[in-house]
Amino acid sequence: MPHITFVEPSGNQVPLDVPEGWSLMQAATANGVDGMLGECGGSCACATCHCYVDDRLMALLPPAQDNELAMLDNVAAERRPNSRLACQIKAGAALDGGTVTLPECQE
Repeated sequence: MPHITFVEPSGNQVPLDVPEGWSLMQAATANGVDGMLGECGGSCACATCHCYVDDRLMALLPPAQDNELAMLDNVAAERRPNSRLACQIKAGAALDGGTVTLPECQE
């Protein structure tokens, strides 16, 4: 089970063991991570699971698909080169040790 650290907007670090195949949004919302809303339930329709992934994760992840890129155009917080939607990132062994930082706001 990959171990992922979520950094809440306050700076609080929340280490989680994420079941393989779960999205990072599912893991964060199931564990009450502050700053992860996931209002659409993971259907890539709201951008309230916007996050910043660390450089190592960014290099491992497949490129964002067109629907994710379109939603990232509508995020409430600053869009950065490492911005992704947590609902589109599935946990796998390669992501073990990664860090995901949540922005100050999602809406």
